[in-house]
Parts: sequence; structure tokens; C-alpha cells
Amino acid sequence: MAAAAYRSGEKLVNEWDGLTHDYTRKGGVVHTEIMLPSHAPPEFADRSTLWNSVEEIEKSSTAQLAREIEVALPVELSRAEQLALVRSFVQGNFVSAGMCADFAIHDKGTGNPHAHILLTIRPIKENGEWGAKCRKVYDLDGQGQRIPDGKGGWKSHREDTTDWNQRGNAEKWRAAWAAYTNRALEAAGRPERIDHRSYKRQGVDEIPTVHMGPAASQMERRGIQTEKGNINREIAADNKLLKEIKARITRLYNWSKEQSTQPQGRESIMDFLFQARQDTAPTSQYARVTALKENVALFNFLQANGISSMPELYEKVSAMNSGYYDLRGKIVKTERRLSVLNERLEMWEQYQKYKPVRQKLDKVSPGKREQFEQRHSADLALFDAAVRYLDTLKASGESITPKAWRAEAAKLIAEKDADYLKMRDMREDIKAVETLKKTAERLAREGQTQRREEQER
Repeated sequence: MAAAAYRSGEKLVNEWDGLTHDYTRKGGVVHTEIMLPSHAPPEFADRSTLWNSVEEIEKSSTAQLAREIEVALPVELSRAEQLALVRSFVQGNFVSAGMCADFAIHDKGTGNPHAHILLTIRPIKENGEWGAKCRKVYDLDGQGQRIPDGKGGWKSHREDTTDWNQRGNAEKWRAAWAAYTNRALEAAGRPERIDHRSYKRQGVDEIPTVHMGPAASQMERRGIQTEKGNINREIAADNKLLKEIKARITRLYNWSKEQSTQPQGRESIMDFLFQARQDTAPTSQYARVTALKENVALFNFLQANGISSMPELYEKVSAMNSGYYDLRGKIVKTERRLSVLNERLEMWEQYQKYKPVRQKLDKVSPGKREQFEQRHSADLALFDAAVRYLDTLKASGESITPKAWRAEAAKLIAEKDADYLKMRDMREDIKAVETLKKTAERLAREGQTQRREEQER
């Protein structure tokens, strides 16, 4: 009841414990709606009736009452288009399966419109009554007979009556949201598309940016730099560097491969460069100095790597190309691990920051509890989110070790910085080969011009 009241911005009374949850002063709620399967009681269209019925049917104090799905809405769509998108997604994935859905669209104008979808988890029978969430199933032997439990009974286990709790649903619903959203964007004539998969699963060797959140996004729009904004700017610069080097080295790889197969490819590169320098003497002082610097860098590169012919140059560029992909793969892997560690540390810090608020709530008298919850609703929501994140982490077998996370992050940052230095150092070798490529292409053009002139004479 408290969750439904908060998300809808309404005042609801929980008939099970008598508590009133009043969130009528909550801002940013732009639309609320309840969608029901055809066999659900019509009175469930009333929010108070629906969720009080859910509260009453569960007898265990640890029972799960509902499931929530939260989706980010594309800012490129109008409000009407966003609403139509949410309705079609909810109908196609939840209501059609038999769930009751209570959704609310929130938008405070900070660039983060989103929808909260609260779902029932107990099925409704055809007569409109709540059904069982699970049933008792007897274990059978190879002949299809019940197996004695040695205590006068039979071995058995519990099975869910629906498939709504299957672990694969999260992935299925995420994929469905991406598909529904992309159809809506296409129908609106928008070019943007979303993908529910991570860069890693998409096979994209790119460093993912961190989620900004509404507060940081709003500050950035005002021209105020934030820590997350600075991280994303650094990531954007790193991705630009990786793309730049990839493009340059790919061009050199293809060119050197082609040159190595030409008849003149086995001639001495040094003789070739000497002849090229004799043919084109720079006229200005600046041009002579620039040409000298370029040639020195190129000569040093060739000498240091023992390169005297195009096939040897191709071998070197091939090694550079392989080295680039190895280094890039290592950098991207490190960045992705850092992203995981930073998220864990952020949620741990969020847990620590708002834990005192939760502890104060536990000490507040029942009469003042609702007032305290309303006054500190944002802090309590952040604490609960951190608890859910850390509990999920523990359930997956991970230990909560902030000290170890920080140590690992520091080590990875040092390794990443060293790898980026190696990546930037590759630019010098790339520039040297580019100078050779530019010289060869210039001589080729001049040779073609000379042959045309001779033919014309």
C-alpha cells in the first residue's frame, strides 16, 4: 500500500494494519493507471481496493506482495507517445499473462521521465478470486510411483503455479522493452534506437559511460561539472583515442600489405626515401625543418625496427595491428571491471550514508512513523535501493568487501593508465609509417603525371 501510494502520489489507507500513507504532496507524477486482465474483478480498477486485497490475502509476514518494473522513457517521444508505449508494453507482457498492473509515469522536467509498473504476483482464478502461488507436487520414482519419505508420508516439493518468477523473465522483459521502444521511435519517425544488451554482449569494444542520474544531468545542463560528468568526458576521450588509432593503423595495415606484394616492394626503403628527398627539396626554412624532423623520425623508426623493405614494413605494421587489438581488449576489459567496482562502491557508500536515517526510523514511535517516512522518503528510498543491490550481490555468491573493491580498483586504474600510455606511444610509430605512405603516394602521383606528359609529347 505504501509503494502504491508513493508511486501514484495518492493518500491510501492500509486496512490490514490501519496505517495511512499520504503522498499527495509528491511532485512529478504526471499519469497513473490500472490495467486488469479480463477475468479480474472490476472493482480492482480502484487502487485502494486492489492493493488492500493483495495485503489481505497474504498470511505470512515474509510474503512477497508485488513486483516492480521500472523503465526509462525516451525523451524523444511526446507524452502521448510515451503513454501509448507504456500501455502496449504492460498489456503485451503482463496483463495478457494474467497480472494486474498499476503504473505511474514520473517526470520532474529534469530529463529523466520514467514509469513505475507495480505488478501482482498471485494469479487470479476465472471466478475472480485469488489463486495459489504454488502447489504441492509429489516426487515420483522411475515407475511413476510416489516415493516414501520414511516418516509415514511421501516425498514432495513445491512448484509455482505460474512462470512469473522464473529468473529468465528479467532478460525477456528487458528485451521486450527495447523492442517496444524501438517500434515506438520508428513510428514517431525518430532515428534513435536502444539495445538492452551491454556493449560486451553486443560485441562492441567500446568503454560504456556511467549512468548520470537526474541530479547530475540537471547540474551538467546548467554548466556545473559533476564527478560523473567528468568520468563520462574522460571515457568519451578514451573512446575517441581508441577509434582514432584503430582507423589510422587499419589504413596503414591495408596499404603496407598491398605494397609488400608489388615488384618494387623488395627494393630498399632507404634508397627510395633518399631519392624522394632529392626529387623534392623544400623551398622555405619552415618546410625544410618540418621535412627534416619527419625524415629523422622515419629513419629512426626504420632503423630501430630493422626494416629495409616493404615486406618487412608490412610485418611490423601487422605486429602493431595485433598489438593494438590486444591492448584495446585489455583496456576495455579493465574499464568494464572498474565500472562494476565503482557501482558496488557507490551503492555501499549510499548504504552507509542513509543507514542512520533507517536506524532512526526503527526507533520512532508508531504514531510518528508515517510522518517521519514522508519527511525522509527520498533518503529511505535510496537506502532501500542500496540494500536490495547488496542483497542481490550476496545472493549471487559475492562477498561485501568494500576494502578489497577499493584496492582492486586502485590497481586496475594504475594498469589502465599504463596501458593508455602504451596506446599513445603507438602514435609515434603510426606517424612515421604515415609519412612513408604519404611520400610513396606523392611519388606515385608524380610518376603518373610524368608518364602522361611523355605520352602527350
